[in-house]
Amino acid sequence: MSGEIYEHFSHDERDFVDKASDWIERAGKYHDMKLTDFLDPRQVFILQTLVNRRDDVQIRLDGGYETAERKRALIAPDYRFLDDEDMGMQVMSITSDDQKISELEHGDYMGALLGLGMKRGKIGDIQVLDDGCHTVVAAETGAFLSLQLNQVHRVHVFTELLPIDQMKWSESKLDTMDITVASLRLDGICADVYRLSRSKVLVPIKAGRCRVNWKVEEDPSKSLKAGDVVSIQGFGRFKVMEQDGMTKKGRCRVKIGKFA
Repeated sequence: MSGEIYEHFSHDERDFVDKASDWIERAGKYHDMKLTDFLDPRQVFILQTLVNRRDDVQIRLDGGYETAERKRALIAPDYRFLDDEDMGMQVMSITSDDQKISELEHGDYMGALLGLGMKRGKIGDIQVLDDGCHTVVAAETGAFLSLQLNQVHRVHVFTELLPIDQMKWSESKLDTMDITVASLRLDGICADVYRLSRSKVLVPIKAGRCRVNWKVEEDPSKSLKAGDVVSIQGFGRFKVMEQDGMTKKGRCRVKIGKFA
């Protein structure tokens, strides 16, 4: 691959860039089709960027429902008709007769699924509902997950595999908060949002556990802007919704939305 491609992506993304480039090369040169695992939005961006460099390859993206965040990609020669191709997705419905299921959160379901030894790429979006959860899973792993998953955070659960068109979802709930910060630096905003000292929030950032718009960010001085989505492993995720002017003391007013 041309080394100039790497200049557009961070060092830790090179492995995915190499894989994506190989999928695209095989589709264009050998007429292969490739159905990927579920990709996060940053990986989708990288794949789309590489596909756009060629005129003999196309992709179809699908996460099972209209506003899906994580999606599978079908990479194919440009002459193939992809609308009717099977994207290999099922819905796994998780329910329980224990009322405590209403207290479970996204991280509880994710932890239970990954605890079965499943790769993150085989699991699409997880939608927490009032009476349980619907999660999109790769069809090739659906039967295994449905058979093995019987407990989520000490709550006994039942599972059922459903066609993808029976997926239920709700709009992402954001708990809003208003903060004032000296600047829009990543470390300063994260410290306020997560209620940590500046020194403590530096540890996960410099350890590569922070992502801004799904891209690893290790620079604590990075300036954030409205629309940026930030996550630190173990602390949750938030969105910078807007900057709302300055205080009399010259601090920035920022509205934050924390994902429930």
